[in-house]
Amino acid sequence: MRRHIPEWWEAGIRFTCLPNCGRCCDEPDGLVYLTKDDARRIAASMNKDVEIWLEEDARKTHDGRFVLKSTPDKGTCIYIEEDKSCKIHSVKPAQCSAFPFWGEKVRDDPSWRKTIEICPGLVHPDAILIDGETIRAHIESDAIAEQGFRNW
Repeated sequence: MRRHIPEWWEAGIRFTCLPNCGRCCDEPDGLVYLTKDDARRIAASMNKDVEIWLEEDARKTHDGRFVLKSTPDKGTCIYIEEDKSCKIHSVKPAQCSAFPFWGEKVRDDPSWRKTIEICPGLVHPDAILIDGETIRAHIESDAIAEQGFRNW
């Protein structure tokens, strides 16, 4: 019988999403993979058919998965406002909601240290302890989002 070896983050991590921070959305050349639920939810919030929304605000990666378009000038999220707030915060993609608890961010110490550098909510005095179960759910949600979809 194999014994469970706990992940370093299972005891919890202190974090708070800071109002109008936007540091995670303002990273050039980032990809936000979309799930079909994301596409439905965001399109509905804009009173658009999903196909039209995908054509206007999404693109396909080299392997055919849908991602949010980036701004042509800076390569950042098309939904980030000048004040760093999110235009679609209440319906944002699952991958956005999971940040900073993405599998690629928590997999090892160097990756986590880079995440701390861009995310002030991880070192903020008002950060609250996010329990390991919640972190695991975010990691799983990110993994599902990363699988994405290729056809509507």
